[in-house]
Amino acid sequence: MEAGTLLNNRYQLLEQLGTGGMSNVYRARDLMLERNVAIKVLHENYSKDRAFQDRFRQEARAAANLSHPNIVTVHDFGYDYGQLYIVMEYVPGKDLKSILRQRGRYNVEEAIPLIVQACAGIGYAHRAGLVHCDVKPHNMIVMPDSRLKVTDFGIARALSTIMPDERADVVWGSPQYFSPEQAVGEAPSPSSDVYSLGIVLYEVLTGALPFNAPTSEDLARMHLEEQPIPISEYIPDVPPALEQIVTKVLSKEPSARYRTADQLGRVLLRFGTQRETTQSPALNLTPEAVTTYQQPEPPPQVSPVQDEPQPAYPASAVSTPEIDWGTIGLALLALISLGGLIPFWIYIYFVYNPR
Repeated sequence: MEAGTLLNNRYQLLEQLGTGGMSNVYRARDLMLERNVAIKVLHENYSKDRAFQDRFRQEARAAANLSHPNIVTVHDFGYDYGQLYIVMEYVPGKDLKSILRQRGRYNVEEAIPLIVQACAGIGYAHRAGLVHCDVKPHNMIVMPDSRLKVTDFGIARALSTIMPDERADVVWGSPQYFSPEQAVGEAPSPSSDVYSLGIVLYEVLTGALPFNAPTSEDLARMHLEEQPIPISEYIPDVPPALEQIVTKVLSKEPSARYRTADQLGRVLLRFGTQRETTQSPALNLTPEAVTTYQQPEPPPQVSPVQDEPQPAYPASAVSTPEIDWGTIGLALLALISLGGLIPFWIYIYFVYNPR
């Protein structure tokens, strides 16, 4: 499609932002709501399959229910000119992969806040019952203020309905980033997203991928069988605790990893807060990310004892006791009654003891 194309008499394409093996992305104008949006238009060979159309709509509805500061919001989806499209919020910034190509890598203090934000968004989706299936830096948009948003939830899962036996970069994730279980064609789980987050973290820290091979088959074998080069060989001064976290995340067995992105995010945030170095102000986490992974607050400070002694009880508690006249009256009545029975008992005594 070209700039100026009007989709369903509502969305006018303004410029192409990117292209890929399965879709093109455009900046567009929503003429009804008068706002800029981003539109991903799928290629015709994917759009014409009826089963995929149904699954695409299902996944788009599920993604539209996700509302989180670290997730690109889905506004709408549709079909026009023989192609499916999905309408999302327009996020100014660059994808993380493009940034890594330009700068090489991030240092530890910069990398941790970025990945924690990704964990916050993906962890929110996990709590909603959604698995991303295609976690990679291409699907993470970094804004100029260093806020990060994850995009493209569910599209890889929708594509699996029309190509269940194909292990391409559009099915079950990209070969450089998919998990060992995805490499053998198994359905992804939240721990699969955690493995992919580990690959992204490895790349962000080192500027290199843990596995490289010329074909998808070779990459799949490496994910299943080989161990990545330790991060310490790229960065000798990397904290050992961080290297242990990455090693755990890249475990071959899903049960050996963190189960959800939330768990990984909490571990990374704890690691970051324990470091004595100060983070750059430009890399503050989003409010939602901080709330999601909030650390326990320290106990309140106890104020010092005052010099002037305080009374043991309030003055209102010290008062003159009142006389209970009712109780006294009952006691006197009982005494009088007992005294009146004395002659009777004397009479009984003389009856049984005559002189």
